[in-house]
Order: sequence, then C-alpha cells, then structure tokens
Amino acid sequence: MLGRRTLLALALGLAAIADAEGADRVLFIGNSLTAGNDLPLVVEAMAREKGLSLVSEAVTYPNLSLEDHWERDTQAVIRRGGFKYVVLQQGPSSLPESRENLREWTKRFGEEIRQAGAIPALYMVWPDRSRLAFFSEVKESYRRAAEDVKGVLLPAGEAWLAAWQRDPKLKLYAADNFHPSRLGTYAAAAAILSGLTGVSPQGLPARLQLRNGYDYRVDDREARIVLEAVAEVTLRAKR
Repeated sequence: MLGRRTLLALALGLAAIADAEGADRVLFIGNSLTAGNDLPLVVEAMAREKGLSLVSEAVTYPNLSLEDHWERDTQAVIRRGGFKYVVLQQGPSSLPESRENLREWTKRFGEEIRQAGAIPALYMVWPDRSRLAFFSEVKESYRRAAEDVKGVLLPAGEAWLAAWQRDPKLKLYAADNFHPSRLGTYAAAAAILSGLTGVSPQGLPARLQLRNGYDYRVDDREARIVLEAVAEVTLRAKR
C-alpha cells in the first residue's frame, strides 16, 4: 500500500499535470539517489530550458530496491497510465546477485510499464567512492536490465566518469561519498534528459528554477564540463 506522504506527493504531481496539458509525463521509481536534490524536478527544469514540456512524478523511499517497490505496490501508480516513460533505479547492483535482482524486477516492472503504454528506462547510477573500480560492473548491470525490457539506458554514472576525465577534482559525490552533490545530480539529470528526449545537453544554464520554487545553482565552469561529458556519453550510446 502507498503511504500517506506518497499519496500526497502524487496528488501534487497530478495538480501540476493538470496545468501542463500536452506535456510528456515521466514517472521516476527509485530511492534516495533519485529523490536527492530533487532530481526529477531538475530534469523538468532542464527540459523547459530546451523548449520541451515535461512533467515528472516520483515514487521514492530510502534504501529501496525495485523488489521492495513491488512489495509496496508501486506498480499501481504505473497502471494509472498516461506516462511516456517510467524511469527505474535501484542501488549500484554491481555484484552478481544484485545484478540478477535488478534484472528480474526490471522485467516484472517492464511488463507493467509496456501494458500501461509507456517505455521503460533505466537510470544507471554509480558505486560509492570506496568502490570506484566497480563502475564497469554497474554499467553492465544496468545495460543488461535495459536490454531485457528493450528500454532506454540513461548512463548517468558513465557521464560522471567522463566528467572526471576532464577534471578529476569535480565534486560529484556529496559528503557521504555515495549520494550525489548538486553537481552530481545536475550531471545525472542532464544524462536523463538527453537519453529520454535526444536533445543535446550543451548550452543548459548553471542556474535553474525548479517547480517547487528552489533556485538550483552549480558553478558555471563545472556545469560546462559535465554537460560536455554528458554529450559525449549520450552520443556514444547512440552509435
């Protein structure tokens, strides 16, 4: 069953949708790596800057996997329909057993998503700082899960690596060395926007006004670096 807070968030999302007829609706399902820094709203704001109309909804809980979401009946939100994309996310899923878990529950959600007329997408995240060597395993887990459901791979974690190749000092992690900083979320949101819409992220401003009124800012120079990295990664993914 969905909790009271989640139902309230969904009601607010529906109110926003009523004010944005014709917008592409995107549902995010994940945990704090999606909820942190209001990533869905950052994606929305970036879309507006590119002249696109996109409205997001999100069902997120701390530390939850897709299996946990299934047990909480998050699929009931998918069945409401009307979404163009449903973005799925869990932890890094780099270990063999967690990779299989990601793939299994992506397939289950994928069936619900397709039946509701939407397209599944996989938001590739990243390992914590102590496990940087596992980036390739994270990428492979999410790549396989996306292929399993013929969905869209959103390579946010790969974009982080490309950004560090340009400037290894970029602070993409938050203080806990796992969750994203504002810049890390900015990079992830740009990768998601580009993956879902096909637009180039280059030229996006470093300052965004979110739907909840928050003034989202990152450093101008660092924004340009991560947007170049995202453009490189998403172009490579299309080849």
